[in-house]
Amino acid sequence: MTERARARAQSIGGGPGKGGAGRQSPGRTRAVGVLLILLALISAVLCYIAFVRWLPSDRDRYRDYVAAEPCPARATATDCLSTWHLTVVKREIKNAGRTSTYKATLKDGDSWQGVVDFGDPGPLLEHLKPGDEVTATAWRRDIVVLSKDGVRQNTSEAPRDELQMNVAIGMLAAFFAAETFAFGAVRLVSPRDHAPFAWDPYGRRLLFTGIAVCFGVGLPAVWIGIPWWTVPAVGLPAMACAAVLMYPRPGRPIAGGEARARRKTR
Repeated sequence: MTERARARAQSIGGGPGKGGAGRQSPGRTRAVGVLLILLALISAVLCYIAFVRWLPSDRDRYRDYVAAEPCPARATATDCLSTWHLTVVKREIKNAGRTSTYKATLKDGDSWQGVVDFGDPGPLLEHLKPGDEVTATAWRRDIVVLSKDGVRQNTSEAPRDELQMNVAIGMLAAFFAAETFAFGAVRLVSPRDHAPFAWDPYGRRLLFTGIAVCFGVGLPAVWIGIPWWTVPAVGLPAMACAAVLMYPRPGRPIAGGEARARRKTR
């Protein structure tokens, strides 16, 4: 095939990657669209769970923990703070790449022995030794604080006011649901021509930008301690602007003859 014939075939959609043999059939394209819409529904359910179940549950649990008072003598309730004097059996601190382990094995005489997890080694865990006597604070049957000689450290079971990450994950699920639904709907409506709603480059850029925005806003919000509602207040407009700015703008293609004429004039 001559160069002119090849250019002619590509211009009418017969070349590879431009249509014809390189383009999926309408039936297969619609099947992909249905799959994307199903993924959008699953992601929407996850978003619903994050905002309607997970966020209120963690918020209420933290409020209850902050409002809890020390248990009265011989109390059987679990919503108050009970104090136990325990003995350290073993301490385990491992930093192996992405996986880290911070644990302490405790016992109460000969009647009870259990393992308590921590999120980091300090300020107390790293100084504990087998045989040390520690004071454990329990709430709702979980050990939430360990202390010794005035040094306290929260365990992994201690409720935390870190709702910003709940919102960031829920917002990412909502963004993924919106993206996959839009890309799937376009394939159902227009299976032969759904550009630019394709993975490369628009879909890929949207997804990675959404991940960067959600965690780029959520993590600093946790570290700084600003209210959780600032995460969607900043993140949603940022993702909307990114979707508009990254939308591919159609350009005027340069025909083969015009391109050769330009090369000759240089």
